[in-house]
Amino acid sequence: MDNVSSPIVTTRHGDISGITDGDVQVWRAIPYAAPPVGALRWRSPQPLASWQGVRQATAFSPSSWQSSEYCQQLGGGDPGRFSEDCLYLNIWSPVERSAPLPVMVWLHGGGFTIGAGGLPPYDGKALAQRGVVIVTLNYRLGHLGFFAHPALAGEEERVVHNFALLDQMAALEWVRDNIARFGGDPDNVTLFGESAGARSVLSLLASPLAKGLFNKAIIQSGYTLPDTPREQALIKGEALAAHFGLEDATAEQLRAIPAEALWPLTAPLNVGPAPIVGDCVLPEPMLEVFFAARQHPVPIMVGSNSDEASVMAVFGVDLAGQIQKLRRERRLGLGLIKLLYPGIKDDAELGRQVCRDMAFTTLGFVVMQAQRRVGEPCWRYWFDYVAEAEHATYANGAWHGNEVPYVFDTLTLAEPARQYVNANDLAFSAQVADYWVNFARHASRQCDTLNGPTRWPACHHGRDVLLRIGVNKHAGFKLENRFMRARMALFKRVMKHHVSLD
Repeated sequence: MDNVSSPIVTTRHGDISGITDGDVQVWRAIPYAAPPVGALRWRSPQPLASWQGVRQATAFSPSSWQSSEYCQQLGGGDPGRFSEDCLYLNIWSPVERSAPLPVMVWLHGGGFTIGAGGLPPYDGKALAQRGVVIVTLNYRLGHLGFFAHPALAGEEERVVHNFALLDQMAALEWVRDNIARFGGDPDNVTLFGESAGARSVLSLLASPLAKGLFNKAIIQSGYTLPDTPREQALIKGEALAAHFGLEDATAEQLRAIPAEALWPLTAPLNVGPAPIVGDCVLPEPMLEVFFAARQHPVPIMVGSNSDEASVMAVFGVDLAGQIQKLRRERRLGLGLIKLLYPGIKDDAELGRQVCRDMAFTTLGFVVMQAQRRVGEPCWRYWFDYVAEAEHATYANGAWHGNEVPYVFDTLTLAEPARQYVNANDLAFSAQVADYWVNFARHASRQCDTLNGPTRWPACHHGRDVLLRIGVNKHAGFKLENRFMRARMALFKRVMKHHVSLD
């Protein structure tokens, strides 16, 4: 460091200058791969070129092309400018550091179609003040990040469709090679993400290409939606080309489609919230990897929220209709389901809980069992805290994504929370953030209990324990044994059956 107010760091590719924000130093828009533009669209991320002089790293980079309105409503804020040239990361590091610090690398959510690493809820200052180095990043979204078409076959030695996941790996490689210069420990990297970011973490845990790129993982609201088979992705790619009048498209013609023309596409041409299975990144479905316990063996924290079904309503899923469909088709044993959800007579409420548990809650159970088989610890949680001013509005519990500003301790930055949170909400958020940092700092096979208001033991050797974060929407932490065990066992069997059919 040459300057405390404008800290300059020498990376492997050149010098960068950041800013000092109180007791934390910040660098924004650090490139981690070559811009994926022109002939590099729909190619693996390429090595970054070095530069001369000092590069200013004081403002966030453009985000990948997306819907600004949708991101502001549901994705955490204004994503700013858009560009295909979007492969940049941001770093927060304490000014005072006497030893290498744990590193936490965040993958944002947004259904793989919206989001950015620079959104207000992901501000890393509060976590960095706890003695960790925080990294957030942008990756290619939508069709730019996930695409298959016969015209692109053979361009690389390996089959590639999950360009976004390769972007994330390139960022992790950059962290491995450079983070020590920012005070971070490259041998203690926690990869964490929410929703599509959590699905990314799961995919990297399952990908043979990501081995050794991170040491721990946190999965927030990961979901069980199946990966898209390569064959379906190729058909969709051809349909997309035909939509633009390219019946026999060449690679050059495909790359000439303006980036801004891709993101507004709607079903059936839009990109779904799941990666593509059948390329070098995901040679087999993520769920199959976890069912067989072949994931990379690292400590994991995994959990979900009490009203995850809130996101399904956003996508037009009729929750009551799902129960009525089960009733018509006589699938899944509706009588058995009602036994597992006693006292619920309303189809909408039953659908809300069943869909939540099938799509989200069961994922934590699957991961826990896979962790046991590889001998690695797994911390499970259930987030059910709603800010005091919102108890009446959010009577069903914590909606999808609600835990994120608590994890980052950014309630005063995130909308709409900053409009109404009080001292009790802020105190609770600080405790949640402490748990996440304690995981990054201490979690290991040797240290299987996290300190906090409640000592949080990991699941292993037959132990099935979960930490309830917020009890009945009020502040508090409570351990629960065999959480929803009968429901989880049933839905896991259903998931395995559908995977085997695929």
